[in-house]
Amino acid sequence: MKRIVLFLATNLAVMLVLSASASLLGVNRYLTANGLDLGMLLAFAALMGFGGAFISLWMSKPIAKWSTGARVIAQPSNSTEAWLLHTVEAQARAAGIGMPEVAVYQGAPNAFATGATKNSSLVAVSTGLLESMSQEEVEAVLAHEVAHIANGDMVTLTLIQGVVNTFVVFLARVVGYLVDSMLRKNDNEQSGPGIGYMVTVIVCEIVFGILASVIVMYFSRQREFRADRGAARILGRPQPMIAALRRLGGLAEGELPKNMAAFGIAGKGALALFSSHPPIEARIAALQAQ
Repeated sequence: MKRIVLFLATNLAVMLVLSASASLLGVNRYLTANGLDLGMLLAFAALMGFGGAFISLWMSKPIAKWSTGARVIAQPSNSTEAWLLHTVEAQARAAGIGMPEVAVYQGAPNAFATGATKNSSLVAVSTGLLESMSQEEVEAVLAHEVAHIANGDMVTLTLIQGVVNTFVVFLARVVGYLVDSMLRKNDNEQSGPGIGYMVTVIVCEIVFGILASVIVMYFSRQREFRADRGAARILGRPQPMIAALRRLGGLAEGELPKNMAAFGIAGKGALALFSSHPPIEARIAALQAQ
């Protein structure tokens, strides 16, 4: 959950910064000075959308370390850290990826993997997870995170986010132009967009961005099923992953950093659309059906 929340939060922040910068530099005024050029607007939206997504991807590892306080294990200081390094190294080799950085952070049971490429990644586990699970269960969680890296999930999510970002930027400016035109229908001055355009674009980008996260979260849930299957392949059998999921189902979910807590939307019913992970029961059933 942490890696998705961090990515989405960073992406939204970058998008708003880019949008504000475009307004200050007069790009919006240029786009609408002679009416709305949809072709030019779409090119601009793609540049903004994919730019924001790839900047978020590039920043994902340092932001994850900073937000969680993760300490990368350079030299193991105890047998647990030595075992973590050895286990991740063996799993990375089995998955055909470069050795990720391995980190531990203080917190309730949780783990995440992030990074811009398969060979420049990070796997982090919480002290709560290490204390709450058996060694076999921790090994399964590590395999799940390594499978995320091997599947290229962060890059896939970035491309999906780039596409939805593009439509968010595009539609926000189309709506902004229409609202501004209605507000200024008796104004003959052709000096570009007014305040109605600026306000509408910002509001629409936030609202459309939240709605677009439903699409991103759907793909995130599919990635979790793939990572579970990947862990089973790395370990040679699904039982350890099933046991780890059962254990996770009985543990309190690790809290997100305070600055990210508002983005941690999960639950039943309509809120399930915003969940980055499928229900534990569904994941176990999918593994048992293999």
